[in-house]
Amino acid sequence: MNSTTLRFTALSVSTALLFGGCNGMTPGESGAAVGTSAGILAGVIGSAAGLHSGEAAALGVGVGALTGIITYAIAKHQADERQRQVAEANARRAYAAHQAELRRKKVRYIAVKTSRNKDSSGSTSCMVWDTQNEQLVGNTVYDTKNPPPKGSTAKFDNYSAEYVSS
Repeated sequence: MNSTTLRFTALSVSTALLFGGCNGMTPGESGAAVGTSAGILAGVIGSAAGLHSGEAAALGVGVGALTGIITYAIAKHQADERQRQVAEANARRAYAAHQAELRRKKVRYIAVKTSRNKDSSGSTSCMVWDTQNEQLVGNTVYDTKNPPPKGSTAKFDNYSAEYVSS
């Protein structure tokens, strides 16, 4: 890999990390920034790996679009006190109702609906509950454009949580 490619790759990664952590951006802005950065990086890596320019560009566009859509589809923000209370009540109720099934399937984390607030950007707001410690993990609310199907597993940051609704 030549020095120009390395510099460009480092700039792309830095940009992705910078924009990926900006809480003040709307989901659309975050999706565009992260998708563009990921697309450029994928194209550069593809080119450095020996792909022809058209193939590298196609790879970059595909990766960028997918990354942008995923970033746009799940936005996150800090919960207010009301959202924590609603999520905790919903989680305790859902866990009590499905405890045997969740234990049998060895489900560690569940995602439950919570109330929406002024920062909410999706159609559904949810939080993640730890079934072993019986408490919410963190103070993050995840806003999804479309909620996952009930009983399916979705990725929320570092947690793979089964969506139980409420």
